[in-house]
Amino acid sequence: MSIIPWKPFSDMEGFFGNDDLFFFDTEKMKPAMDMYENEKEIIAEFNLPGIDPNKIDVSIENGFLKINGSTEEKKEEKDKGYWRREIRKGSFERMINLPVKIKEEEIDAVYEHGVLKVKMPKSEQSIPSKVSIKVK
Repeated sequence: MSIIPWKPFSDMEGFFGNDDLFFFDTEKMKPAMDMYENEKEIIAEFNLPGIDPNKIDVSIENGFLKINGSTEEKKEEKDKGYWRREIRKGSFERMINLPVKIKEEEIDAVYEHGVLKVKMPKSEQSIPSKVSIKVK
Protein backbone atom coordinates (compact mmCIF):
# COMPACT_ATOMS: atom_id res chain seq x y z
CA MET A 1 0.00 0.00 0.00
CA SER A 2 1.34 3.41 -1.00
CA ILE A 3 1.47 6.24 1.53
CA ILE A 4 1.63 8.89 -1.22
CA PRO A 5 -1.88 9.82 -2.39
CA TRP A 6 -2.49 9.30 -6.08
CA LYS A 7 -3.53 12.48 -7.92
CA PRO A 8 -4.08 11.65 -11.56
CA PHE A 9 -4.65 15.28 -12.56
CA SER A 10 -1.80 16.86 -10.59
CA ASP A 11 0.13 17.63 -13.77
CA MET A 12 -2.83 19.57 -15.16
CA GLU A 13 -3.23 21.51 -11.90
CA GLY A 14 0.41 22.55 -12.13
CA PHE A 15 -0.02 23.54 -15.77
CA PHE A 16 -2.97 25.86 -15.12
CA GLY A 17 -1.59 27.14 -11.84
CA ASN A 18 1.68 28.33 -13.39
CA ASP A 19 1.56 32.14 -13.55
CA ASP A 20 4.56 32.30 -15.85
CA LEU A 21 2.89 30.16 -18.49
CA PHE A 22 0.57 32.82 -19.87
CA PHE A 23 2.42 35.82 -21.29
CA PHE A 24 -0.51 38.16 -21.89
CA ASP A 25 -3.82 39.11 -20.36
CA THR A 26 -6.56 40.41 -22.61
CA GLU A 27 -8.70 41.80 -19.81
CA LYS A 28 -8.28 45.28 -18.42
CA MET A 29 -7.13 45.56 -14.85
CA LYS A 30 -9.90 45.90 -12.29
CA PRO A 31 -8.65 47.74 -9.22
CA ALA A 32 -9.77 46.45 -5.84
CA MET A 33 -12.52 48.51 -4.26
CA ASP A 34 -14.73 48.95 -1.21
CA MET A 35 -18.18 50.51 -1.45
CA TYR A 36 -20.25 51.45 1.59
CA GLU A 37 -22.83 53.97 2.70
CA ASN A 38 -23.87 56.09 5.62
CA GLU A 39 -27.10 58.05 6.11
CA LYS A 40 -26.23 60.77 3.61
CA GLU A 41 -23.82 59.35 1.04
CA ILE A 42 -22.39 56.39 -0.87
CA ILE A 43 -18.60 56.08 -0.66
CA ALA A 44 -16.38 54.08 -3.03
CA GLU A 45 -12.67 53.58 -2.39
CA PHE A 46 -10.33 52.21 -5.06
CA ASN A 47 -6.75 50.97 -4.63
CA LEU A 48 -4.74 52.76 -7.33
CA PRO A 49 -1.15 52.92 -6.05
CA GLY A 50 1.43 54.66 -8.20
CA ILE A 51 -1.11 56.18 -10.59
CA ASP A 52 -1.02 59.81 -11.63
CA PRO A 53 -4.35 61.33 -10.44
CA ASN A 54 -4.48 63.38 -13.65
CA LYS A 55 -4.82 60.11 -15.60
CA ILE A 56 -7.92 58.95 -13.71
CA ASP A 57 -11.39 59.61 -15.13
CA VAL A 58 -14.41 59.46 -12.85
CA SER A 59 -17.90 59.70 -14.33
CA ILE A 60 -21.52 58.74 -13.75
CA GLU A 61 -23.31 57.13 -16.68
CA ASN A 62 -26.93 55.90 -16.50
CA GLY A 63 -26.76 55.05 -12.80
CA PHE A 64 -23.24 53.55 -12.97
CA LEU A 65 -20.05 54.90 -11.41
CA LYS A 66 -17.25 54.52 -13.96
CA ILE A 67 -13.56 54.77 -13.07
CA ASN A 68 -10.92 54.37 -15.76
CA GLY A 69 -7.40 55.41 -16.56
CA SER A 70 -3.97 54.08 -17.33
CA THR A 71 -0.53 53.53 -15.93
CA GLU A 72 2.56 54.46 -17.86
CA GLU A 73 4.50 51.76 -19.62
CA LYS A 74 8.08 51.74 -18.42
CA LYS A 75 10.77 50.88 -20.88
CA GLU A 76 11.89 47.31 -20.23
CA GLU A 77 15.53 47.12 -19.34
CA LYS A 78 16.98 43.93 -20.77
CA ASP A 79 20.00 43.95 -18.47
CA LYS A 80 17.86 43.67 -15.31
CA GLY A 81 17.41 39.91 -15.67
CA TYR A 82 13.86 39.73 -14.33
CA TRP A 83 12.89 36.61 -12.45
CA ARG A 84 9.30 37.67 -12.16
CA ARG A 85 7.26 40.63 -13.40
CA GLU A 86 3.96 41.11 -11.59
CA ILE A 87 3.54 44.89 -11.62
CA ARG A 88 0.91 45.42 -14.27
CA LYS A 89 0.98 48.33 -16.64
CA GLY A 90 -1.71 49.51 -19.00
CA SER A 91 -5.31 50.60 -18.72
CA PHE A 92 -7.82 49.89 -15.97
CA GLU A 93 -11.58 50.22 -15.72
CA ARG A 94 -14.29 49.59 -13.17
CA MET A 95 -18.06 50.14 -13.50
CA ILE A 96 -20.35 49.81 -10.51
CA ASN A 97 -24.13 49.98 -10.47
CA LEU A 98 -25.15 52.58 -7.89
CA PRO A 99 -27.74 51.22 -5.44
CA VAL A 100 -29.59 54.54 -5.01
CA LYS A 101 -30.08 57.86 -6.79
CA ILE A 102 -27.37 60.39 -6.07
CA LYS A 103 -26.82 64.13 -6.45
CA GLU A 104 -24.52 63.94 -9.47
CA GLU A 105 -23.53 67.62 -9.27
CA GLU A 106 -22.13 67.19 -5.73
CA ILE A 107 -19.82 64.19 -6.23
CA ASP A 108 -16.35 64.60 -4.73
CA ALA A 109 -13.30 62.51 -5.68
CA VAL A 110 -10.00 62.69 -3.77
CA TYR A 111 -6.81 60.72 -4.51
CA GLU A 112 -4.56 60.32 -1.49
CA HIS A 113 -1.81 57.80 -0.61
CA GLY A 114 -2.71 55.53 -3.54
CA VAL A 115 -6.43 55.41 -2.74
CA LEU A 116 -9.14 57.13 -4.77
CA LYS A 117 -12.12 58.00 -2.56
CA VAL A 118 -15.36 58.98 -4.32
CA LYS A 119 -18.12 60.47 -2.15
CA MET A 120 -21.58 60.57 -3.72
CA PRO A 121 -24.32 62.35 -1.72
CA LYS A 122 -27.66 60.54 -1.85
CA SER A 123 -30.59 62.25 -3.48
CA GLU A 124 -33.28 63.38 -1.04
CA GLN A 125 -35.60 60.78 -2.59
CA SER A 126 -33.11 58.04 -1.66
CA ILE A 127 -32.66 58.92 2.01
CA PRO A 128 -35.08 56.76 3.95
CA SER A 129 -37.38 58.55 6.30
CA LYS A 130 -39.03 57.00 9.30
CA VAL A 131 -42.70 56.32 8.77
CA SER A 132 -44.86 54.81 11.47
CA ILE A 133 -47.44 52.36 10.22
CA LYS A 134 -50.52 51.72 12.31
CA VAL A 135 -51.28 48.03 12.61
CA LYS A 136 -54.99 47.22 12.12
